[in-house]
Parts: sequence; structure tokens; C-alpha cells
Amino acid sequence: MANIKSAKKRVKVIANKTAANRRVKGHLKAIVKNFEKAIAEGDLNTAAEKLALAEKKLKQAAAKGVIHKNAASRKVSRMAKRFNKAQAE
Repeated sequence: MANIKSAKKRVKVIANKTAANRRVKGHLKAIVKNFEKAIAEGDLNTAAEKLALAEKKLKQAAAKGVIHKNAASRKVSRMAKRFNKAQAE
């Protein structure tokens, strides 16, 4: 455990940031899961809304540094690909 006052504070700050990042990641997983569920049910209108929301939230998370920019882009790309494939059917 840290002995210096500033190091003790950093431990607390890092714990708070870790908790916040975990909440954001959990929220992202739920949003992506909702999109997948809409695609599986064949509800393209809902899927389109979920895709737009997911893209927005993923890009926000990437901008805040919660996830990597390329990871966000990759997820959005794959979701859009699935949506377009479902639309074509």
C-alpha cells in the first residue's frame, strides 16, 4: 500500500475511474446486445435505431478513452455489416 499522500490519492482516483469505465463498458455491452436481439427477431426498424445509438455511444466511449478508437470503429463496422446483410434478406 502507498505511504505518500499523493500516491494514496492516486489509488482512490484510479479506483473511481476504473468503476466509471466498467459502468460504461457494461452499458455498451447492453446496447450491442439489444441490437443483436433486434436483428435476431428480424425487427429492422428497431435494429436501425439500436445501431445508431450503439454507434453514438461507442464513439463517445472511444473519445473518452474508455475503449480504443479502432475497437469502436471495428464494432460499428461489424454491426453495420450485420444490419445490411439482414436488410438484404
